[in-house]
Amino acid sequence: MQSAKRNKRVTSWHVIGAQLATFRKAARMTQAALADQFCVGEDTIASIEQGRRPLQFDLAGRLDELLDTKGALQVAVTRVPQKERFPAFVQDFVEYEQEALTLLSYENQVVPGLLQTEAYARAVFNSLYPPLESEEVDERVAARLERRRLLERKPRPMMNFLLEEVILHRPLGGRQVLREQIQHLRQCAELPFLGLQIMETRREAHAALDGPMVLLETPQHDQLAYIEGQRVSFLVDDLGEVSVLHQKYGMLRSQALSPEKSVRLLDDLLGET
Repeated sequence: MQSAKRNKRVTSWHVIGAQLATFRKAARMTQAALADQFCVGEDTIASIEQGRRPLQFDLAGRLDELLDTKGALQVAVTRVPQKERFPAFVQDFVEYEQEALTLLSYENQVVPGLLQTEAYARAVFNSLYPPLESEEVDERVAARLERRRLLERKPRPMMNFLLEEVILHRPLGGRQVLREQIQHLRQCAELPFLGLQIMETRREAHAALDGPMVLLETPQHDQLAYIEGQRVSFLVDDLGEVSVLHQKYGMLRSQALSPEKSVRLLDDLLGET
């Protein structure tokens, strides 16, 4: 694994994408022509062929029919391992996450995935642009809920989550979905191995205005960081870089509300909604 590099590991989606490219070329079709057949963008076909976008089961069937591939693409999609249902660039992170001894998370836009309710997760994926197909939304929601099993694992991981207060006011999915999400956060805050802190919006400045991060300690006591932005992510193992992020996180914890005050804020929000 290289520091601060996007994940390059070959996955089932890369293999399926290469198959599609081979079948397309054998049929003497360009990516643009294939995209026109299915009323999708040429970049969608390119992303599938490069393994950056999962091929959905229904589209695989239509491609099999058009390219006369005897169901090969649909069969390949059904055989993708469950752990690869995540987008290719986050798979390594998810594997490390599930084994982590400690996990420290800071999020400034949405509730962290591990703490999301099903309805909230669905609202998050439905907000993505370009929009996802309904089948892909279902797959991503199922995969996200599967990740929450980490909270039931033994031995328990030690976890701390820092959330920007604005997240608790953005009604993703509607007011009822937000209320249920806040109730779930309130329940999570009672877990003895999980700390939950809120960064007040009225605070003038803090140590991580440049974006979210997750810090992990592996069973081998390696220190890793995961940074995610617009259509790009990085898994960082450079000790110097990770050390700086730990310093940032330590300062954030001192600047955020204490766990006790954070719980009181959640209670106040539930009283208002």
